[in-house]
Amino acid sequence: MAAFRCFLGSKFALVAMFAIALIGAYLVWNHTGDVWLAAPYVLLLSCPLMHLFGHRHSHRQDQHSGQN
Repeated sequence: MAAFRCFLGSKFALVAMFAIALIGAYLVWNHTGDVWLAAPYVLLLSCPLMHLFGHRHSHRQDQHSGQN
């Protein structure tokens, strides 16, 4: 986790986030209809991913609390 936080503070991460924001703005600006058509599928795909990653984090906390 510390390496990820170190990455977020780097110049490369700033450039990468800016590039992602530019690509997102371009897609919304020039392909608004396509973005609206893809929005329900992105929402449906994000739900299982959040469920998977959210539960993995909470299980890790439960294992540590059981050992103490």
